[in-house]
Amino acid sequence: MLESCSMSTFDHSNLNIILVGPMGAGKTTVGKHIARLLGKSFYDVDQELEKRTGVSVNLIFDIEKEQGFRVRETQMLQDLMHERNTVIATGGGIVVTEENRKILQQTGHLVVYLKTEVKHQLQRLKRDKQRPLLQGTGRRERLLNMARARNPLYESVAQLSFTSGRTNPHKMATKVVSHVLEQENEDSA
Repeated sequence: MLESCSMSTFDHSNLNIILVGPMGAGKTTVGKHIARLLGKSFYDVDQELEKRTGVSVNLIFDIEKEQGFRVRETQMLQDLMHERNTVIATGGGIVVTEENRKILQQTGHLVVYLKTEVKHQLQRLKRDKQRPLLQGTGRRERLLNMARARNPLYESVAQLSFTSGRTNPHKMATKVVSHVLEQENEDSA
């Protein structure tokens, strides 16, 4: 479901698509589908950070705590923004850092917010043992608190929003791609 749009300032020939949203929204899976459909490269900020450092995000959180991780995340985001013709999946917490929000708001590329409800996150993440902020008990309450704090921030950086809910990742990717191509056709007419 398309919820908002304002794409008139984008250069579609070199367009990067940056996906934001909570953990479990499907950013990585949907992003891979979008990249494949549009013939773009795909990057996941967390995966690229792990490649660069040679350690897991969990270990970075353990050693450097969330603050240290966020510094590294910002640097990785800045580095990936220099790539062209890519789809970038961000981590769910990318928007908690003001510098990251500024980067996303001023990027000149398309930032897409994949919305999802906590009940869908819980279903998708029920077996997840990797995400540092989900470890321990009280997942539902933690996800609700994160949603209250972060959802307005996702809205503030995105030009386009889709509700991922129960839509399968390929269909969600197709919706995003269709919108990008429609906008491109309108701009060239």
